[in-house]
Amino acid sequence: MLYAASAPSFCVTYPGKLHFPRYITKHSVATRCSVPSSVPENNNGAKVEYTPWLLVGLGNPGNKYHGTRHNVGFEMVDRISKAEGVLMNTIQSKALIGIGSIGEVPILLAKPQTYMNFCGESVGPLAAYYKVPLRHILLVYDEMSLPNGILRLQPKAGHGHHNGVKNVIGHLDGSRAFPRLCIGIGNPPGNMDMKAYLLQRFSSVERKQIDDALDQGVEAVRTLVFNGFNQHVNRFNLGQKYKYHKV
Repeated sequence: MLYAASAPSFCVTYPGKLHFPRYITKHSVATRCSVPSSVPENNNGAKVEYTPWLLVGLGNPGNKYHGTRHNVGFEMVDRISKAEGVLMNTIQSKALIGIGSIGEVPILLAKPQTYMNFCGESVGPLAAYYKVPLRHILLVYDEMSLPNGILRLQPKAGHGHHNGVKNVIGHLDGSRAFPRLCIGIGNPPGNMDMKAYLLQRFSSVERKQIDDALDQGVEAVRTLVFNGFNQHVNRFNLGQKYKYHKV
């Protein structure tokens, strides 16, 4: 059963003074969000506070597009949802969402239902409503410039001619300074039409590579949420780049 979202019933306190991103206007509704998890204490007995993450997978809604190359962003969010026990049964800002946590870190999972080219209509309002800073908006999507099943984490990037990413940037006030998890799907063979390729399902060999990549992606997202962009992410990207190279 799906539910329409109202004001969140849980609370996250933001550390220090809250600085709103440019895409959040002064007229935004003051809303607090949290997850049903305990908050640990540090050595001084003070409660540790976390800034939530918005994890968005890009894709197209409906059974027609399930399992296609263009929908691997949806699949990544589904994999995180299953791994972390986050129930996705609420519709808000034209997206299917789920609220939960990775460890003690609050997360909001989202799958825009607007179709790929208009997914910014979900991402912008969700980020504003839950007051998620740009550095904590992780966009997950397919990338033809990467071989099938290769992942890449970036702290920021351009749109790379990806219409979904381009639309998200437009709804975040033109800013590109948000993290990405790109999932490689390879280039169309020969003279195959790009749209037909994106809406095609994977071969059995490709499917196995994607399934393995999704499992690796869950671990990468956990590392990112806990530690941010550090040497672990650099090692992850390097390992992904050469994972099909036999030594």
